[in-house]
Amino acid sequence: MNTIHIKKIAILATLIALMAATRMHHFGSALHLPDASLAVFLLAGFLISSPLLLGALILEAGALDYVAISYLGVDDFCVTPAYWFLIPTYAALWFAGRYYARIHNNSLRSLAVFAGVAFAALNVAFILSNGSFYLFSGRYADMGVAQYAAQIAQYYLPYVSGAVVYLIPAAILYALSTRHTNTQTAS
Repeated sequence: MNTIHIKKIAILATLIALMAATRMHHFGSALHLPDASLAVFLLAGFLISSPLLLGALILEAGALDYVAISYLGVDDFCVTPAYWFLIPTYAALWFAGRYYARIHNNSLRSLAVFAGVAFAALNVAFILSNGSFYLFSGRYADMGVAQYAAQIAQYYLPYVSGAVVYLIPAAILYALSTRHTNTQTAS
């Protein structure tokens, strides 16, 4: 087994464990880290190209939600017909990661491009997940679009910042590891 293969297995195990450890608390609190799922899907798309990984992570997210609701007392308010739209939400993040992997290079400019791709992907994910909840959950039949938008605006910043909490350290770790690798190969 070569070093690259071992590194990918370690990254995959870390991403799986990170989602498992944080998925129970969506926005986090003083005692709990925010849900890392959004960052996990984006980073998985960037770091590991296998589409099977996307499916495995979606299954993991569903299984974690099932356990949280069935055995840990987490509220099932969000489990409606709109829940299925988490699949395209997570796919959008994963494909954004794949897109960035194709254009990535080790430079500061590339880091700015990553920030832009991540921000755009998180916005698409927010619109997909919250828009589908409005349209298909059955919980807001009497609420207009403007009223709903005003109500969910309070969730936008925690949604995006929860992912950024993980993306910034991941970008730093990646930059340090590639710098270390580049330094070793230059020697």
